[in-house]
Amino acid sequence: MTNPQDKAESDEDLAQMVIGRGPCTYLLLLLLGLILLFPFLEEGIFARTLLGILFSIVLLVGAFATRQTRQGFIFKLGLALLGVGLQWAALWAGSIAILDLAGIAYAASLAVSFSGVLRYILMRGPITADKLHGALAGYIMLAFVWSFVYALVEISSAGSFGPGHLDFGQPGTFFKLIYFSHTTLTTTGYGDVIPMTNHARSLVMVEEFSGVFYVGVVIARLAGLYPSNQIK
Repeated sequence: MTNPQDKAESDEDLAQMVIGRGPCTYLLLLLLGLILLFPFLEEGIFARTLLGILFSIVLLVGAFATRQTRQGFIFKLGLALLGVGLQWAALWAGSIAILDLAGIAYAASLAVSFSGVLRYILMRGPITADKLHGALAGYIMLAFVWSFVYALVEISSAGSFGPGHLDFGQPGTFFKLIYFSHTTLTTTGYGDVIPMTNHARSLVMVEEFSGVFYVGVVIARLAGLYPSNQIK
């Protein structure tokens, strides 16, 4: 027979694992907010400025989200500030070339922040809400990294993704690649955006593999961290 006190303690532990206030929790909320608000912040200078601010905050929070060495922190913060600076320079100058450089800096900054989050969630120690939220945030960050990679590929070789021409001067184009990256990472594949060339298909296959590998490794690691003496 289950002890009511034991059940209450178990429910409390579950609530503590779901509700957190750590840096990875804030990073996860920012990433989810960015996905939900992105379609509304693509038309007009004011909307794009707000989108740029949100992207800037995500990069900076990603740099602060996990523990690291001083050199690692400086490197992550430098990449984040570089991406932010290039992004604002591109917005004010209206330069596509600077925007391309900003995309490279963004992809590099997100990739480095993702590696930091991955190291954090795979560290030995108890499972916390912040660690679980870090696992979700890392998954979304990985999808964002690939979306920037796809955008750079499409810019350098037009027609790599379709159907139809992807014009980055039009609102909603980059969000299509974000959407495509998330559906690819989760192996959903609705087929409304597809790779049109072999080099694009090869990148898509690597993303599919990385998504499956990430989920498998994280689940295995979290299961190994979970204490075996939990109350039943």
